Parts: sequence; structure tokens; C-alpha cells
Amino acid sequence: MENYHVDQKYLHQIFEHIQDGIIVMDQHREILIMNPAAKRLTGWKTGGSVPFCSYCKKRRVKDDNNRCYLIARDEVPYFLSQMPVYHGNKLDVEMSTALIYHDPKQHKKEYLLVLRDQTLRQKEEEVRMSKQMIKKLIEAQEKEHKRLAHELHDGVSQSLYTVSVALQAIESRVDDARLHEYLNEVRAELEKAMSDIKAYSHQLRPTSLDGLGLVSALETLIESVKNTSSLHIHFKTNVTERLPSAMEINIYRVIQEALHNTVKYADSHHVYILLWKEHNQLIIEFQDDGKGFILEQAKGGLGLQHMRERIGQLNGSLYIESEPGDGARITAKILLTNS
Repeated sequence: MENYHVDQKYLHQIFEHIQDGIIVMDQHREILIMNPAAKRLTGWKTGGSVPFCSYCKKRRVKDDNNRCYLIARDEVPYFLSQMPVYHGNKLDVEMSTALIYHDPKQHKKEYLLVLRDQTLRQKEEEVRMSKQMIKKLIEAQEKEHKRLAHELHDGVSQSLYTVSVALQAIESRVDDARLHEYLNEVRAELEKAMSDIKAYSHQLRPTSLDGLGLVSALETLIESVKNTSSLHIHFKTNVTERLPSAMEINIYRVIQEALHNTVKYADSHHVYILLWKEHNQLIIEFQDDGKGFILEQAKGGLGLQHMRERIGQLNGSLYIESEPGDGARITAKILLTNS
């Protein structure tokens, strides 16, 4: 008897707290019992009638058949349709029924009707598709960056180098001081263009990332930023092995974007970057001592949004903390797998 009461207690708790709508109705679709979730989903009331769904309203039936598909079949494992709910609105639901009581003498039947809101599932699918689309866009972007970097390095740079050699050949054959002075000016511009192309190529796709890995690429990036700014950058890591390619490029881009933002906006003197492997997790911390910002006002910024998208592609989480006058702190945590 004690076990019976325990079972009843748990069944009551499940009935009250389960997210699916649970309704007991008779053969005329009159609602006998309904749980709180069913009330929230539909706005129906005990004693009222379960309305016909969109499918049943339109389906063709013979005179002696029940229009309600859920009752006509006695038991339906699941069935997708739209149900009229609050104020004439329609809700996409997955429905299932089971005949739970039948008294042939009194011609009485009672059905268990379970309603599951499909809106949340649709939103989850939309989020999944959105993430998949962003992933494909990022992959396409990185592939194009790699192609352009290769073209700049092996195509345009080589052509400019050929021009440089030709200038030297011309200079060796001409004995004219004024022309030599002009050629020196041209060579200086040419070397500047070659240096710019090398920098652009590295920004598009650092060769060290593909060849030597993330840590080496970050060290090169940090040195480049140090040489072109007044920042003191402190980098610490315990990562010694190569990471998956998608992880390396996305982490590199996040830190690159954070450094770019710090140089451009933060008015900072020191930056601390931590890339740390701890158990089965990779932790990235980026902190500056700049002027900070109001987080709510910066949430829509493309730079922060791109960071979130890239960490999201790695199924990681990104946290941003900042207040005016108190610098900024960015923390990302990524779960590492054995694959």
C-alpha cells in the first residue's frame, strides 16, 4: 500500500510539472482533466471541448465516421497538425492519443491526449541551420583568404620581385645620375609595396598557422602588433600540440580581432593573453588595461559578434566583461574531444 501511495505521488508530480500538455477527454472531445502545461499551451479549460485541428477540419469523412482523426483511430502514436489556441491563434503541435477507458455498456470512452509544442523544436532547428550556415560561410571565407594570400605571395610578390630585378639590370646599364636617383625612388616604392603585400598576405592567412600551428602563428601576430603599436603584450600558453585546423583558425581570428579592437579603441598599455589547456578544456583569456566600454552598447558590434560566431562554431562559450575605466576581459572555453 505504501508503494502505491509513493507511485501516486510521483505520478502527480510528473503530471503537474511535465512540459508536454496532458489532457483526458471523452469521445465527444470534452476535456475532463488537463495539466498546467496544457493550460499554458492552449488556453483551453476543463469542461470545454478540444477543437478540431487544421487537418481534421478539412479532411473528408463518411457520415458514420468521427471527424476527429485522433479519436477515429483510438490510438495515434504521433500526429503533426495545428491546433486553435488563444484568441484564434494556431499552434504547431505534435499530438498523440491512447484509449485509456472504455465502457461498452454506457458507450463511454476516455482518451489520453498528449500535446507537444513544435515551436521550440522549430526554433532549435532554425538555430541549428543558422549555425551550419555561419560555419559554411566562415569556411568559405577562410578558403578564399587562403587562396588570396597564396596569390599575393606567389603571384603578385613574385611579379614585383621580377620588376625589381629588371630595375637593377637597367640601372647597371645606364650611366645617368639623375636617372639613378629616380630609379632609387622607384625601387623604394616597390619595396614598400612588396612589404605591404607581405603584411596583407599574412593578415589574410598566416603561413605559420598552416605550417607550424596556432602558438607559432600567435607569437608572430603578437610581435607584429608590438612592432606597430605601443602595446606591451604578455602571452602565456601550455599548448604544445597541434589542434584541429578549424579550431586553430577560429581561435587565431578571435585573438586577432581582440588585439585589433584594443589597438584601435582601448587606449591600452598592457595586454595579457592566456591560451591554456586544462583537462579536456581549452581556455582563452584576453585582458587589457584600457578605458573599457559599456557592454550593452557594444553588444551589436560586428567584431564581438564575429568572435561569438567563431567560438560558437567550436561549440564553446564566450564571456565578455567590461566597464568604463576598467579595461576589458574576454574569456572563451572550448571543450576538447579525443577525435
